[in-house]
Amino acid sequence: MRRHLVLVVTLVVGLANGLGGTFAVARFTPQPCKNAYSQEQEIAEGQKVKAEVYKAMPLLPASSPITKYVQQLGAKLVAQAPGYKWPYEFQVINSADINAFALPGGPIFVNLATVQAAETEAQLAGVLAHEISHVVQRHATCNATKQQQQSLFWGLGQIAAGIFLPGNAGTLAQTGIGAVAGLGYLRMSRDAEKQADLMGTDILYDANYDPRAMPQFFEIIQAKYGQGGTQLLSDHPNPGNRVGYVQDEIETLPPKTNYVKTTPQFKAIHQQALAMRPYTAEEVKSGVWKSKSPNPSTGQAAPVVPASPPVDFHPSANWKTLEAGDYSIAYPDNWQARNGEGAGVTIAPAGGASGQGISHGVLIEPIATGQRMSLSDAMPRLVEQITQQNPGTTQTGNAVDINVGDRRAKSVELTGKSPIVRNGAPVAERDWLVLVERGDGVFTSMIFICPAEDSQALRQTYQQMLGSFRAN
Repeated sequence: MRRHLVLVVTLVVGLANGLGGTFAVARFTPQPCKNAYSQEQEIAEGQKVKAEVYKAMPLLPASSPITKYVQQLGAKLVAQAPGYKWPYEFQVINSADINAFALPGGPIFVNLATVQAAETEAQLAGVLAHEISHVVQRHATCNATKQQQQSLFWGLGQIAAGIFLPGNAGTLAQTGIGAVAGLGYLRMSRDAEKQADLMGTDILYDANYDPRAMPQFFEIIQAKYGQGGTQLLSDHPNPGNRVGYVQDEIETLPPKTNYVKTTPQFKAIHQQALAMRPYTAEEVKSGVWKSKSPNPSTGQAAPVVPASPPVDFHPSANWKTLEAGDYSIAYPDNWQARNGEGAGVTIAPAGGASGQGISHGVLIEPIATGQRMSLSDAMPRLVEQITQQNPGTTQTGNAVDINVGDRRAKSVELTGKSPIVRNGAPVAERDWLVLVERGDGVFTSMIFICPAEDSQALRQTYQQMLGSFRAN
């Protein structure tokens, strides 16, 4: 069952400015957006992307006083957040870009430069309350639902992101989390930003912080860097007159005279943050933080990226058939078939598919274009989207015509970077993309994935699987 957030108008009876009174509190009440994700799916999506952020960005260690402080501050604000009790968590990225972002289902990241830029605890709390509000209102998965309806190849783009994202640390650093391949749903519209501002105002108020600090922080950043000068303002576009509509929201709340603006704890943490030199975008892109060289902010060696465990991908002699409604396909019985988002299916050996991505296996995804489109037009558009969204991914050779069962299809080879890590770096990956025509702008895509070193050993298995495919 899918639930949508419903906020109610609350009647508060209390004291204000020392005078007894009754105040009707007109809490901001957003209209629920259309969302195709269950809460469990949303949490799973966020955890999947969180694993990629952990690999692509330099996080402060859990033992860092700054991380502990941000987590404590976040927990204080979460206690005032309305709606579903998401499993919130807070991490600090050791980055010199001023930014913060929330993933579906609760993970929230704030850059060290944001802690440095905040002048008061209330301002930093405003950034966190804003991100918490994005989670509460499910903006990311509402965006994903909308994109799935509007974008021709959105579903496969999400799958492609799962395959190729491990090699995209540079994209994370250069263009912000919202521009990562397949993760455009993390870029917020101006309307979503206003909704997060207004709900964040209420959360700050309930946590006894001065809610005016949130728009003040955005104004300070804009005045210092310009409208497009920081990733924060790029990922969080200004809806216009932030100060004005936040002040209007504050005026609907019972007045307070004891707002918290800052604390001695914030001042101590702020001084510690200012003494650190976070990684620049270029340093993050280069992956220098993954090496054994000293971390420029702590002087300590960064952890070595562990090698991925081996995957036993060898197929058994016995096969079974997956009946998926509109198609069937055979696969080795020591592999597993799992449903993905929407109608997608992953078939992989044990260890071949995890939160880190797909190293060995097949991804099958239906594509409905909503219009008449030929196979010859659809295939290059699909390849173009995958390669554009995933820097470092390239097409090798031309697409060729093949038959899959009684259906026309096209086949093309791609190269990329595998989730498998060796000597601190991903190994080369070889992917075989097949697009099967179903008629009237409907297709089925299949991506057969493996490290380049295993491509010959798996080719016969993949060919046998493709030869068994039948569209119903």
